[in-house]
Amino acid sequence: MNLRWHRMSDEVFATLAAGGGGADAVRRLAAVERSKHLLLLRGVVESARTAGHPDAGRAADAYDRLATLQDDAPEAVEYVLRYPAVGAWLRTTLLDLDLYHDRDPARARPGHLAAVTAAAAIRARVPFSIDVPASGGSLSLPSLGVALVPDGTATVRSAGRGAEISVRDVRVAIPSDHTRDAPGWRGVRRLTVSANGRTLDLVVDDVDPYRMPADVADRLPEGELRSWRPALEEAWGILTAHHPTTAEEIEEAHRVLTPLRRPADRQVSGTASETFGTIGLSGSSDGLTLAATLAHEVQHAKLGALLDLVRLIEPDDGRRFYAPWREDPRPADGLLQGAYAYLGVSGFWRRQRIREQGDRALLAHSEFARWRAGARRAVDTLMASGLLTPAGKHFAATMRRVLAAWQAEQVSPAAAATAREENERHLARWRQANANVQA
Repeated sequence: MNLRWHRMSDEVFATLAAGGGGADAVRRLAAVERSKHLLLLRGVVESARTAGHPDAGRAADAYDRLATLQDDAPEAVEYVLRYPAVGAWLRTTLLDLDLYHDRDPARARPGHLAAVTAAAAIRARVPFSIDVPASGGSLSLPSLGVALVPDGTATVRSAGRGAEISVRDVRVAIPSDHTRDAPGWRGVRRLTVSANGRTLDLVVDDVDPYRMPADVADRLPEGELRSWRPALEEAWGILTAHHPTTAEEIEEAHRVLTPLRRPADRQVSGTASETFGTIGLSGSSDGLTLAATLAHEVQHAKLGALLDLVRLIEPDDGRRFYAPWREDPRPADGLLQGAYAYLGVSGFWRRQRIREQGDRALLAHSEFARWRAGARRAVDTLMASGLLTPAGKHFAATMRRVLAAWQAEQVSPAAAATAREENERHLARWRQANANVQA
């Protein structure tokens, strides 16, 4: 499992800083995340050995067998190693192993590497057998699904067209089409939409315990999952028709959709640096809002991966700042993430406003006016904070140039007034709740 050096050219860096990048930039960032997974993978094996974890030998054996499998079935191994939930498990396990003797030893699960190897073998459809620890009444095979089995040592056998998991006298057959449910098996499903010659194909992971560090929803009933399709189809149609660069970034960056619990008052979404490739959504009945949400979250995905390669922010010094999109004071790194996301949101509404009519046109113009002002304010705060590295100063200056140019673009008086009132109300509310923090 070989690593490669990663360098970001000035041209690609500048394009990303301006809010874009396209498919090529996202592929470069995905390659960085792939290398991160390999480093974490080796780190888990070595840390388990150093800590004296009882599953250290199992992890080392699974690693060796995965490396051997890579020679015969590289695509299957690559797919599983890049799978976002694998990245989250690797990070969590490495942190738990670092504190192994100070915490409950059961928290660290390096033996789960055997499940990663088993998933790759099943994807490769090669004859294979490996023992995997099962706990909590289930065994998760990353990218495939989860088997409902009792705790203990499970034997996973792959036989080409299918696979089987057995724990003592319990046997669960994994169908050759692993996305289908079967007795004792819950497969990861897919949600695929096409528009304007482009296809967005998402794995819907609502079973893997490491699928996202967020308030994830339980498994969606089939009917509820189908109800997501109309909004996603509309959103993908909007993006491919009017925002082609954003669409190709989403197509490259977002491969897994994880349903989130929806609060009573709003839709929620999210991404996380340890699960690059996953977008969390609580569902939406409105394709236009969902399109803006996808444009928002792909910015977070790009910046999170870039920060694994280039340091833009100095270590947190304890100061907190006003963010026009949050009710709580934010550290500098959180402010940068939000500013970059709302640079993308502003760009989305800037383009979309000329496509809309009536109430939707007013919405688009006011959203553009509100978030171009909010993002610029946040960038100005960052540039005055003294917490940007030299690369971060260059990044923020490029963002500011884009946003400054947008401030001069005309919106309707009604949209300008709506945006101004929203911003003023938010700031007043924030100041009342955070009287001890300077906005």
